[in-house]
Amino acid sequence: MARITAGMVKELRETTGVGMMDCKQALNENDGNMEAAIDWLRKKGLSKAAKKAGRVAAEGLIGALVDGTKGVVVEVNSETDFVARNEQFQGLVKMIAQVALKVGADLDKINAAPVGSTTVAGAISDAIATIGENMTLRRAAELSVSQGVVASYIHNAVIDGAGKMGVIVALESTGKADELATIGRQLAMHVAAANPQALDPAGLDPAVVQRERDVMADKYRQQGKPENMIEKIVENGLKTYYKEVCLLEQAYIHDEKGKSVAQAIKEAEGKVGGPIKITGFVRYALGEGIEKQTSDFAAEVAAASGQK
Repeated sequence: MARITAGMVKELRETTGVGMMDCKQALNENDGNMEAAIDWLRKKGLSKAAKKAGRVAAEGLIGALVDGTKGVVVEVNSETDFVARNEQFQGLVKMIAQVALKVGADLDKINAAPVGSTTVAGAISDAIATIGENMTLRRAAELSVSQGVVASYIHNAVIDGAGKMGVIVALESTGKADELATIGRQLAMHVAAANPQALDPAGLDPAVVQRERDVMADKYRQQGKPENMIEKIVENGLKTYYKEVCLLEQAYIHDEKGKSVAQAIKEAEGKVGGPIKITGFVRYALGEGIEKQTSDFAAEVAAASGQK
């Protein structure tokens, strides 16, 4: 039997767009013959996935799953919103989240993880072939704590644990787990609504902070403010900016009196029975950062019929 190398698997994967494990199996089944392996994949229906691999997938679902001190959030994309209502696709997203909870957020590890008689990558390819749209596991993230809870919230849920936006929040604490879970969910809802960029000012990208600083400084220079005053004005302006983009400094959406998230957490410590520390959060909104393709349907019809 021919020796199947990583290079051969890579070549077949690049040629067909099919998952790594399926490519390896195809080469094994065909004694390393590349053309026969391609035909084998076509007969399995996986070539359909390859043909669709270039199409933009910006719809789909965000899946979030937590288990005590660990939680994950994943984004699985499809081409149309219609597929998000497909039970097979919904099951695929939940399965991927379950796998991520076991193996972590590394996409290669998730794709290579076994599920039944195939892998996650194989399951995605099978779904593409069956449903008829391109699908991709775009990203995944995980949070964990040594003590405490990781809580989740799904906004615009399509099914339990999956929707158009997913948030996980990690709370380190020795307090009561049930009370922590309630507070964690409320915090996750806050993150969904307020979209903080970092936990605190130290977590912000220094380049982003410098850009804000430069914009404010130029603004006040144009207003004729003296240079010896601008620095102080800018520092005050940055404090306002931090209250807008840093989770701990934001006004807590569940408090009508305008307390900050940090103040609300401090007050909750008595109810929980121990100190609470937010160690991290992840907020995934479906399709963010993907450039969606738009088309003129009338023009497409005219072009297909040979009209100008």
